Amino acid sequence: MENLNIDRINELYKKSKDAGLTQEEQKEQAELRSAYIQAIRNNLRGTLNNISLLNPDGTVTELSKKKLQ
Repeated sequence: MENLNIDRINELYKKSKDAGLTQEEQKEQAELRSAYIQAIRNNLRGTLNNISLLNPDGTVTELSKKKLQ
């Protein structure tokens, strides 16, 4: 996510606390926040996909995607 988008998120947040947002600004804020959250999730998933566990017996186990119940 670009710093410009993060700056805009912060700008809209400050404006919402001071004067309130118009409907268009609220929609823009929701879209930017959604994109930001998705970028964070993708970054975390990429990090977790590169983690390996070293077992006490010396073997290495790759972390895999867990199925939710």
